[in-house]
Amino acid sequence: MTCQESAGSADLSKMAYQTVQQEYLQIPIVTRAYTTACVLTTAAVQLELITPFQLYFNPDLILKNYQVWRLITNFLFFGPVGFNFLFNMIFLYRYCRMLEEGSFRGRTADFVFMFLFGGVLMTIFGTFVSLVFLGQAFTIMLVYVWSRRNPNVRMNFFGLLNFQAPFLPWVLMGFSLLLGNSIIVDLLGIAVGHVYYFLEDVFPNQLGGGRWLRTPTILKMLFDTPEEDANYNPLPEERPGGFAWGEGQRLGG
Repeated sequence: MTCQESAGSADLSKMAYQTVQQEYLQIPIVTRAYTTACVLTTAAVQLELITPFQLYFNPDLILKNYQVWRLITNFLFFGPVGFNFLFNMIFLYRYCRMLEEGSFRGRTADFVFMFLFGGVLMTIFGTFVSLVFLGQAFTIMLVYVWSRRNPNVRMNFFGLLNFQAPFLPWVLMGFSLLLGNSIIVDLLGIAVGHVYYFLEDVFPNQLGGGRWLRTPTILKMLFDTPEEDANYNPLPEERPGGFAWGEGQRLGG
């Protein structure tokens, strides 16, 4: 290989790296941080740098041995690399991003608060049903909130089922059942998602209702920026698809 060919190859590699980096940085911050943490955690387990036993939720180890990281790491591990991992990562990325770029557009602090509220509530509920990893349930929570806020979107699941968005969490639960997985995980995600949706979207609009969920000022100071990027190109929330099991369009569109 000549020096000129080597230089050309290096330039192509640099351009490819810059393109990937640019696309990565276009992902909104919460989605980017959470998805990256999940992928890196799974990669670390796959490479045997850590084990799932160091990550799972265990109240005794948290309270007695002060292993507080387990409160977070149990949301980051989705099992070994395989179909289930890929399936969960796709849904996590898509619906987390569509929420962040849709109903939480310009409200990063509120989105972070939803993460915290959902995580705390899920941890409490998960203790009673002995769940040690809550990442999949957290994904279902995100899917549930998105589906309730986009009730007119028509979905297609693997080309077999056509339905409207609010049925998506239940279809996913049925799919888990067909795969022989426990539906407790799905039910937990749906339950926590509904609690958030009710307190944030339903109860404040009812007669005599009020807003119980208020984002702490410190989160607004940390995450909310006064100006938006004019070059920002969000992922259209009304088009949740791109995959055979999640394509959709709004009714009347």
